[in-house]
Amino acid sequence: MVCQACGVPVAEQVHFCPKCGFQVTVVRPTYAPYPTSVPMLVPRVQRNLQTLGILWCVFGAYRVIGGLVGMFVLRMVTMHGFDGDGFPMSWGFGRMAGPTWMSSLIPFVAVYTVVVAALALFVGYSLLTRRPWGRTLGIVVGILTLLKPILGTALGIYTLWVLAPATSGMEYDSIADRS
Repeated sequence: MVCQACGVPVAEQVHFCPKCGFQVTVVRPTYAPYPTSVPMLVPRVQRNLQTLGILWCVFGAYRVIGGLVGMFVLRMVTMHGFDGDGFPMSWGFGRMAGPTWMSSLIPFVAVYTVVVAALALFVGYSLLTRRPWGRTLGIVVGILTLLKPILGTALGIYTLWVLAPATSGMEYDSIADRS
C-alpha cells in the first residue's frame, strides 16, 4: 500500500502514514458487472419497412378517392352543370356548365387515377412482402411522389430517408424475400 498524500510505502495494518500522518485507507477498485444482455439496435430499414409499406397502401387508397371526387366534380361541371335541371340536389346557382372540351378530360383523369393509385399500392405491396425489387421501385416512385404537395412530399421524403442510403440497400437485401 502507498500513502495517497506523500507516496511513501505503508504497511498493510497501519492506518496512518509514518512520514506525513495522513490517514491511509485501502482503496479497492469496484467494477460494475458485465451486462448479460446488450440491447441490439434494429437497423433503420427493418424498423421502418412495415410502416412504409402501410403508408404507401393508404396513399394509394387516398389517390383513388381523390380521383373519384375529381371525376365526379368534373362530370357535374361539364355535363349538366349545377342547375336544377341536371343536378339532383338543386341549389339554385343557375347554369354554371363549363366548356364541352372539359368533358373529354374525364377519361384522362380516370386513367391517371388508376395508374398512380396502382403504382402506390404496388409499392406498398412490394415493401410489405419484401420483394427484392421493392426497394428500387420505392425509390423511383418516392422521387416521383415528391411533386405531390404535402402528403406526397412527406411520403417521398420518408421513403427516400428509409430506402435511399447505400447501407439501406445492404439491409434491404439481407431481409428481402428471395423465394
